[in-house]
Amino acid sequence: MKAHFTVFALSAILIASIGMSPAFGQIDIPIVVTTDKAAYGQGDTILVSGEVRDLLSGVPISLQVIAANGNLVTIQQLDVGSDKKFSSELTTGGPLWKSEGTYTIKVLYGSQSRTAEVTFDFGGSPTTGPSTPSTPSGPSIEVPGSGFSVSYSITGGSILSIEADVDANSLIITISATDDGELKITLPRGIIDSKILDSAEDDEFFVLVDGEEVPDFEEIATPTDRTLTIQFQAGSEEIEIIGTMVVPEFGTIAALILAVAIISIVVVSARSRLSIIPRY
Repeated sequence: MKAHFTVFALSAILIASIGMSPAFGQIDIPIVVTTDKAAYGQGDTILVSGEVRDLLSGVPISLQVIAANGNLVTIQQLDVGSDKKFSSELTTGGPLWKSEGTYTIKVLYGSQSRTAEVTFDFGGSPTTGPSTPSTPSGPSIEVPGSGFSVSYSITGGSILSIEADVDANSLIITISATDDGELKITLPRGIIDSKILDSAEDDEFFVLVDGEEVPDFEEIATPTDRTLTIQFQAGSEEIEIIGTMVVPEFGTIAALILAVAIISIVVVSARSRLSIIPRY
């Protein structure tokens, strides 16, 4: 009788323990996301992985990386496997990875009720912030009407002209490219600059070569200027550098000239009318 009771008790304990054991990989929240490390440096690879609780057929994961300054660094769509898991690899570096501090990875799966985020520290790009100037050792060219000149060096071609487009907040550089080459140009902040809205912090320039965006270019910034190194291909004709402000004195000078012209016209007209009034 005692032996039967012992067997019954052991069986009950075993059944209870099996019932209380969770299934492997099961999660209690809609979605989780993690990184393989808590901090990264320039050029490191970030391994992002995660898991969802409920599998939604045909619905991808939306992934965003937000920089320490609040800028969007990258956005991706990731497929979820049949095991309810997802993963991605991100490489730090480039013009968008400039700010030092805490970055955030946000994921969304189908709706706002299925969101998660994870943070990591990034040491920043070595080209951010004030640094030793890297002024090209070459000729300079004046931006017409600005009172400023830009120094540059170029391989694989030559600069034909440079002008400011005030409406587009850009500088347009016409080149003759006989071969694949590189333009290194130092832009005084008094000519063109790019700032984050309502902030004194630098934002990146938008660079086009013959109308096509150049996603990767080098930059060195100082308190007085910003030096860009831009690659181009043989046959390229135009490089446009777009910021958030360009030669602000152009607008001021134009307004002053217009005001002076209007005043002069008024004065001359008034005197002319007075001179033709007959005197008795």
